[in-house]
Amino acid sequence: MQNTCLSTMSPLALLTRPRPDSEHLATLLRRQGIDSLIDPVINILPLADAALPPLAPIQALLLTSANGVRALVALLGAPPVGRDKPLLAVGAATAETARAAGFHNIESASGDVQTLAALAAKRLNPTDGPLLHIAGSRIAGDLAGLLGQQGFDVQRQCLYQAEASTALAAATKCALENGKIHMVLFFSPRSARGFVKLIIGAALESALAQVSAICLSKAVAEEAGKLTWRNIRVAAEPQQAALLDEVAREIEVAEHG
Repeated sequence: MQNTCLSTMSPLALLTRPRPDSEHLATLLRRQGIDSLIDPVINILPLADAALPPLAPIQALLLTSANGVRALVALLGAPPVGRDKPLLAVGAATAETARAAGFHNIESASGDVQTLAALAAKRLNPTDGPLLHIAGSRIAGDLAGLLGQQGFDVQRQCLYQAEASTALAAATKCALENGKIHMVLFFSPRSARGFVKLIIGAALESALAQVSAICLSKAVAEEAGKLTWRNIRVAAEPQQAALLDEVAREIEVAEHG
């Protein structure tokens, strides 16, 4: 029977994001000398009846996640179809995914839903047409409400759903039980909350005593903090680059005792 535990001499990070995001993140971590184990807490699935409205009258696209970009692209088809629309992204990772998909008129809000709303209000005019927010079946924040207060017509189109995992992968359990995981990275309160539930369900709470949680924001850390960790680190701003800075600090501390 094959051993599902990983054998690695490098620091090992457990990545809980949906697989496409985690695979990209694993590449970035590898450049820092960090190996990764991917075990998504949430899986992204397209909605069976997902469809796009006519894009001609749409002034700009609002994207609050890389998952939204991928769902949008799946319906648009190959470039250059639909790529001429201005696209405002919540953060750098979403903007990067859009750029890789062929969009060229992109601007990142470098923050959260509130900073995205502020960017849209600054760059766009309510009289120039409606805005299209590509979203999942569950949303965080009220982007439409924030912009509606400023006279914008925001059309929300749900293209995908997030399905919670029901159990940790065997490799994750084995790595935790054998003290091979150094840190767990969390990008959303929901993923942190889901991980807590899975850990408790697997009776692995004590396995986190020597593991650090690296969190994108205080809200994420609040959910992760329902478990006992060696350390909880919070990114200086809700951006992937800032979270990776915390990963580097964690490794530095570990290496120098």
